[in-house]
Amino acid sequence: MTERQEKKAQFENQSGSRRPVILAAAVVLVAVVAVAAWALLGGQGGYPAVTAKNGVVAIPVSQVGDGQAHFFSYRDGATTINFFVLKSSDGVIRAAFDTCDVCYRDKKGYRQEGDQMVCNACDQRFASLQINEVKGGCNPAPLERVVRDGQVLISEAALKTGSWYFAAAAR
Repeated sequence: MTERQEKKAQFENQSGSRRPVILAAAVVLVAVVAVAAWALLGGQGGYPAVTAKNGVVAIPVSQVGDGQAHFFSYRDGATTINFFVLKSSDGVIRAAFDTCDVCYRDKKGYRQEGDQMVCNACDQRFASLQINEVKGGCNPAPLERVVRDGQVLISEAALKTGSWYFAAAAR
């Protein structure tokens, strides 16, 4: 091998050795961006965060009146409390914690399929008409709400009653 070929080979080897470092840096960067996005979206579930004004969370009915479950999160100190609001097929605005008395430890919440809410932990289905009507078991845990002047109003006190479901070391 000539001296020129040796120099060329030396530089080719050096640039090749940079690839793992660049790849590792890219992986770290993606991880940092993912964690930052998760934190900005409120953590658990990435639900939009709501805050209370004068002790009440207000959500416009126009935002939740389309028959779809709309999920939100509320911070109570270090605990993120997840809940959903939907207008059921009978026209009633309903609200529930995104958990139940049975599966809350799994912290998987619910999803909507048609006019039913489905537990992501056990796959049991619940008609949206029964939210806030049937309590206990694997039914979505009811959340007190009032609809007034085009707003769904949920008190901080009502939200805080469900904080134990979402606490890090829940019961």
